Amino acid sequence: MIQLGVISNLTVSRGSAVGFFLKDNEGEEVLLYNKFVPAGIQLQDNIDVFVYNDSEDRLIATTQTPKIMLNSFALLKVIDAASFGAFMDWGLDKDLLVPFKEQAKKMYNNKYYVVYLYLDETSDRLVGTTKINRYLNNTDCDLKLNDEVDLMIYEDFDLGYFVIINNKYKGLIYKNEIYTDVQIGDKLKGYFKQIKEGNLIDISIQKIGFENIDINSQMILDLLKKQGGKLALHDGSNPDDIKRLLGMSKKTFKKAVGILYRQKLVTLEATQIVLV
Repeated sequence: MIQLGVISNLTVSRGSAVGFFLKDNEGEEVLLYNKFVPAGIQLQDNIDVFVYNDSEDRLIATTQTPKIMLNSFALLKVIDAASFGAFMDWGLDKDLLVPFKEQAKKMYNNKYYVVYLYLDETSDRLVGTTKINRYLNNTDCDLKLNDEVDLMIYEDFDLGYFVIINNKYKGLIYKNEIYTDVQIGDKLKGYFKQIKEGNLIDISIQKIGFENIDINSQMILDLLKKQGGKLALHDGSNPDDIKRLLGMSKKTFKKAVGILYRQKLVTLEATQIVLV
């Protein structure tokens, strides 16, 4: 059976005036319109296509690559916000609909939102939703301390950001632990810290413990070498100056410098660090 919402490898079965019909191993066919047919294609060739519904609910194939696949998340732009739903640009000729009932908050033209793509079993159509939490479940999380994970930021709140972890878990990053500018929809790497009360996962942008400190120590060494062996930071430096120059907290900075000092790689002066 041809599956909607994913890239499938299908076989060219026959031609027509408007395009080529492609079939799967079970003989089910879908039309690939002429404007998407690669040059030189022949009968019995195999081709990778994305299958979805056209405006008349017919299955069609395309060689265009969508910005989102079935059961995944992506940051998409609203092309047209109507009373019944918002049409999103997902990289295909026909826009993706996020029905009004599937909007966590009212959506507006030209704004970007993190969307989840699912197959509606009643209508057998691909549908978008911004009700992200419904599709995240931490119950069977088997992550361990410092496991590296893929993240997408999907919601901002006072203390931090909610993130999608490995396309299936819900996590939290506190703003006071982020030292770079981030936006909704940003993708980044992180590290598992713990599961808190309420089954929420704490995530760190940096590894926990001495592995992280080693990375930061190397960063300071690299900057010292780049600046001729001297760095105008010290124990009493303003945290904002440390964040601006190194992208780390003052606490992390002091630990990293302490490692360098104990290894006799730097000396500490009243107003600066000096490379030995």
